[in-house]
Amino acid sequence: MAVASSTYLTHQFLPATWRRVREQALHTAIRGLVHATYRLRKTNLRSVPDGPAVLVCNHVSFADALIIGGAFRRPVRFVMDHRIHRQPALRWFFDAVGVIPIARAKDDPELLEQAYDRVAAALRRGELVCIFPEGMITHDGALNAFRDGIVRIIERTPVPVVPLALRGMWGSFFSRRNGKAMSGMPRRFWSKIELVAGRALEPSEVSTPDLQRRVQAMLDA
Repeated sequence: MAVASSTYLTHQFLPATWRRVREQALHTAIRGLVHATYRLRKTNLRSVPDGPAVLVCNHVSFADALIIGGAFRRPVRFVMDHRIHRQPALRWFFDAVGVIPIARAKDDPELLEQAYDRVAAALRRGELVCIFPEGMITHDGALNAFRDGIVRIIERTPVPVVPLALRGMWGSFFSRRNGKAMSGMPRRFWSKIELVAGRALEPSEVSTPDLQRRVQAMLDA
């Protein structure tokens, strides 16, 4: 917990202007990298509101956050499993782009509450927050059951929710289709992938089963 708290305080008390400049510079670099690596088709992303919103997407690979972040013209704040967030080689990057680490209640209830606080603060600032409600990357290409964290977020901070479907990443170097992700040599280069956005839902419309149904329907289309 000391590590997570230190990260939060460091990010919180950096001068706001410097924090925005740093995040925007990294966001621009990510956009360039994503569009140089993949042929990314963006479908209906105009349905995402200009103000605060929660993006809900399926989780196919370890590159999903980069691709989603690179698809939008403004930075997206991602909620990430604390075990991945603490990887030493990437920790500086996650902190620089304001990733929000989260844990299950049985693992670290204090960090879980802190994550919900940071999500609420980001939404109050008018930001986009993206979550992967499956809580894990798929092992077989199928959509895992959605968890109920999205409902708690919306009850606390009622903002629009936009379901997303990321298509084409199953079988990539960053997915688990061929066993362990990111093992061996990449087999695909400049692949066609697609990020599809559904209709922005009002807070009163949001339920976990319905969100899963909507994302599955976009994946099946």
